[in-house]
Amino acid sequence: MKAAVRRALLRLERYAVRVVPHRWRQPLRALVPRPREITLEPWESPFVPGRPAPTWPPASAADVPAAAPSPGPAPPTVRCLLVTDSMDAGGVDEVVSLLARRLPEHGIAVAVMMASADRTKGIGRLGRALQAQGIEVVDPEPPDGPGFVAAWRPDIVYVHGGGMEWPIDTAVQAGIPVILALHGMHDLFAVDGAHVAALEGRLDAVVAVSDLVRREYLAKSPALDPRKTVVIPNGVDLGKVTGPSRDDSRRALGLQDEVLFLSLSRHCLQKNSYALVDAFQDVARALPTAHLLVCGRVDEPVYTRQILALRERSPVRDRIHLRDNAQRTDVLLGAADVFVLDSFFEGWALASMEALAAGVPVVLSDVGGAREQLTGSIVGGALVSNPAGDPTGLTWEAMMRARYLRQGNRDELVEAMLRVARGDGVATRAEIAADARERFASARSVAAHAELLRRVARSVTAASTAEPR
Repeated sequence: MKAAVRRALLRLERYAVRVVPHRWRQPLRALVPRPREITLEPWESPFVPGRPAPTWPPASAADVPAAAPSPGPAPPTVRCLLVTDSMDAGGVDEVVSLLARRLPEHGIAVAVMMASADRTKGIGRLGRALQAQGIEVVDPEPPDGPGFVAAWRPDIVYVHGGGMEWPIDTAVQAGIPVILALHGMHDLFAVDGAHVAALEGRLDAVVAVSDLVRREYLAKSPALDPRKTVVIPNGVDLGKVTGPSRDDSRRALGLQDEVLFLSLSRHCLQKNSYALVDAFQDVARALPTAHLLVCGRVDEPVYTRQILALRERSPVRDRIHLRDNAQRTDVLLGAADVFVLDSFFEGWALASMEALAAGVPVVLSDVGGAREQLTGSIVGGALVSNPAGDPTGLTWEAMMRARYLRQGNRDELVEAMLRVARGDGVATRAEIAADARERFASARSVAAHAELLRRVARSVTAASTAEPR
């Protein structure tokens, strides 16, 4: 009886977004009984009953991240303070980590400072790895942040993500140039154009990780200066995709003739995993050997509970696997047949780029970076419509209204997943990997960031006698 009531309330919560005014939803949400913890499928469970549980092969030398690079015999010419609110496991965290490790090769000394409008997410796995390599990573209390900036004396402050305006104010007051990197527009969804224009007035440059992000940003206000915004796509860290052979990877996961659809994505609304799991049911009916693995950290427990409930009532639930972060993404990419992301938005998804670099064909919704990733000399997968329709002008409220509905790209998504799994018109794994590794080489991306940092730092130094900004 209790389980039946819980199911009914969860169903009511799903449909309330269509009929219940927003101001009434919070009281309704409080009525839904929820366990304190999210219980994802443990990694110790086999994907196929009767098969061995996943095991992680020993890491080869190629799998071990390189040590912090030496800046070379010449002393650094620029001191850059990288600012972010998390150094754990997200895509932005990975980009900041890569820059922190590789910018010294270009004569740029770095430190990483955690900052947020409220509370940072703390120094996590990636931050601790940087510290172990001798790179300074700090998480000061907000009142102590300006003091750290003054003591470290950067030549330039490079802020990654929105919602961190106090470091920008601190730098501007000290006459230090500031660059803002937009890894997506989510931080600016609810920000009006006048505020964005005022923010840009304090910046020396804006970096967008994809052309779509740049267009979305410039659409916020006609007062924005297009000359200030440059596009620098993310690069792929080959250490994350170079691992065991495909046969060894599939053997490690206990897979034989199964077709594995993989989605390396956080369990949250942005990634739209509810709709992916829902659409996979049609894929599974057409392809009896298909399995779906979605793995990543739980960012939104309420949303994740709905995905778990959908899986539990699915007739193909034994082939839907919802798990936490994986120990070895290189093994998962080696074993996967198709990588899929049906996100509402992205800036430039690292996971899909890494999949391509590992030779895995991809199915991507039309989000930031997706078109660029699939525009190569070979066919590396399929692009489907954005689940919200037009990928520009998204809002959190529009995504929340659509999150449990049958979305407009569902049939297109199912067809693309089946077509790519069959290999119809798709290049070989070796061709996909070679193309992606050439186009998305991390050295090219890091060099572009380094050149921008040097150029902005030089231009401000040359104008140091001008009136204060």
